[in-house]
Amino acid sequence: MFQGIARFEGRSSLKTWLFHILMNKARTRAKRESRVVAYPLFWEEGLELEPTGFGLGRLGDDGHWTSFPRPWPAGPEGVVLASEARAEITAAIARLPENLMEVITLRDVEGFSAEEVCELLELTPGNQRVLLHRARTTVRQSLGKYVSDD
Repeated sequence: MFQGIARFEGRSSLKTWLFHILMNKARTRAKRESRVVAYPLFWEEGLELEPTGFGLGRLGDDGHWTSFPRPWPAGPEGVVLASEARAEITAAIARLPENLMEVITLRDVEGFSAEEVCELLELTPGNQRVLLHRARTTVRQSLGKYVSDD
C-alpha cells in the first residue's frame, strides 16, 4: 500500500483498492505455496520410505499427513534398504549444481532455518525458496527413479 499510494487514481474507494491489494497478495502467495511440496529426506532413523514404490504418503492442505508412509521391512532388510536410500539421496545431492547443493545441504541435512541460509549464502528469501524447491524436486525425482527400478 505504501509503495503504490502514489499510483492510486481514486477510481474506486480507498477501502476497495486496499482490499484488491490484499487479495492479489493472497493469490500470489497461494499460487507460490501450491508448488512447494514438503517431504522428508530420510536422514534420521524412523523416517520411512516404501521400498516398492515412492510411497511418501500424502500431505493434506493443512500440511499434516492424510496417509502415512509405509514402514521399511523389519530386520536386516529394512536396515539395508534405508542405508541404500540414504546413499542414493547423498549421491543425488552431490550431483546438484553448487548453489542447489548448498541450499539443500544447509536446510535439510544440517537443519539450518531459512533465515540462516539466506544470511549465510546472501540470498533473498524468495531465491532461497526457489533454489530449495528445485533441489528437493531433483532429489525426489532421483530417489523416485531409484525406488522404481527395484
